[in-house]
Amino acid sequence: MTATTTASAAPGGDGRRTARRALVGRLSWGLADQAASSVSNFAVGIYVARSLGVTAFGVFSLAWVTYGVVLNVSRGLATDPLVVRFSGVPEASWRGAVARSTGTALGVGTAIGAVCLVAGLGLGGRVGAAFAALAVMMPGLLLQDAWRFSFFAAGAGRKAFVNDVVWGVALVPAMVVAARVGSVAAFVLAWGASATVAAGYGYLQSGIRPRIAEARGWLREQRDLGYRYLVENVSLSGASQLRAYGLGAIAGVGAVGAVRGAELLLGPFLAVLMGLSLVTVPEAARVLRQASHRLGGFCLLLGGGQAVGALLWGSALLLMPGRLGELALGDVWHSSSQLIVPITLGVAGAGLGTGAAAGLRALGAARRSLRCQLFASACYVGGGLGGAAAGGTVGSAWGVAAATLSGSAVWWLQLRSALREHHRTPVPQGRTS
Repeated sequence: MTATTTASAAPGGDGRRTARRALVGRLSWGLADQAASSVSNFAVGIYVARSLGVTAFGVFSLAWVTYGVVLNVSRGLATDPLVVRFSGVPEASWRGAVARSTGTALGVGTAIGAVCLVAGLGLGGRVGAAFAALAVMMPGLLLQDAWRFSFFAAGAGRKAFVNDVVWGVALVPAMVVAARVGSVAAFVLAWGASATVAAGYGYLQSGIRPRIAEARGWLREQRDLGYRYLVENVSLSGASQLRAYGLGAIAGVGAVGAVRGAELLLGPFLAVLMGLSLVTVPEAARVLRQASHRLGGFCLLLGGGQAVGALLWGSALLLMPGRLGELALGDVWHSSSQLIVPITLGVAGAGLGTGAAAGLRALGAARRSLRCQLFASACYVGGGLGGAAAGGTVGSAWGVAAATLSGSAVWWLQLRSALREHHRTPVPQGRTS
């Protein structure tokens, strides 16, 4: 009996160790990919800030925030349903879903890009030129992001990492050319063109042709998740955009540049948060399928780790000599350095809440996550603009920090309720065809 028990336990132990190694491997590639993305975003922001100055950098930041809104439209409709329903499925199902999902991302980029072009031509000036340049680059930007989601859904994080490295390498000559031109539009074009190069490489990596013609079918198949995720994602990025526009109206475009400069200093964590679902939602979905009782602890580890990391990074920034800040941000440093503490607290709160958000996504609890995001977004806009009216740029940063921490508490309350509901009445996970 003892020998039999030992023999049977050993394969089980080996299986658990193998699964653990596979999980660590996927998360490691996720962290590597986010590191590559963080470095690229940080380098672009620093280079543009030093090249353009605080006001022109504020214009660039408006284009960047607008791209964030469109990116979240694409994710909600195209790639969020993909990672929830097609993570760890047979390859044939994954390839068919990726073709439709990436086609949807291209369609979103083309349609909204046309709207941005019309808006840019109507606005004129530096802002209009920046938006027109963004419009041209939008399809490539969204397709590159869609490939990253697709690779992580297949557990092929290495390919996503390589794709981001290709983007980073292509950025170098593009930014040098943009600096010689010296306009905001040139920097937007350089940023988007290098992403388009990486999007083309994603096609070579996968061998899958995006099918724009099947976008309507994808939207119809995924409508129960896609449209809720669309509203959820747009409320998140739309809140950022409203806060940026409102802050510019209340305190001036320079204030937008100051906030963006402070965010750049916390860039590695913000980039991780923006792309968190690339890694955590597929992994949370796997944890749910294999051992659902571990999902809560998994999400707490994710969120808590990010929050602690953000606090440590912010503490290091406070100890950084002023001359290093000036070297990094130039004229933007003086106004951005005053925002480090509140923005650090805001990022820590967002990181904690994102762990719970990953759990709700894995559970397919779209209604709960939508309620959480609408609440958090309303707090974000109210805190950011109310703080701006009361205390300018610094007041806006503190208002956002308070709003983010409040939103995180709501995310965790909803995850706790969703887990209790799931354990009472387990629901089969997802469609794979």
